[in-house]
Amino acid sequence: MDRSPAQFQQECLFCQRIRSGAVMARLGTAVAFDDGFPVTHGHCLIVPRRHTPDWFSMTDEELHDSRALIRMLADRIRQADPTITGFNIGTNSGASAGQSVFHAHIHLIPRRDGDCPDPKGGVRGVIDGRRAY
Repeated sequence: MDRSPAQFQQECLFCQRIRSGAVMARLGTAVAFDDGFPVTHGHCLIVPRRHTPDWFSMTDEELHDSRALIRMLADRIRQADPTITGFNIGTNSGASAGQSVFHAHIHLIPRRDGDCPDPKGGVRGVIDGRRAY
């Protein structure tokens, strides 16, 4: 049996979180909250308030608000923790890309010098053995 969009939103983990108000920041059409399985301390997610499956389905307004929220959060995180020297920003779109919650979201992952032996290649590490070049 197919689920209606309203039924899916009731079940969506991110929609539930947005409805509950359990967010760290909000800006227009976007909100942010801590990642449930953080890669580093301070790892958070930027999420459109509207349920939409992935980054490619986000509206221009949602993308704009998300980008502004990323900048705001990065400044806030840097001010709170001077050990942060960089960020990874990314999204997984589709199951084959590792997306596990099918509500669009963007990861903001604070990085610190020495948090891994050789960070060269950054996001290229999503494919085993492909980060180094």
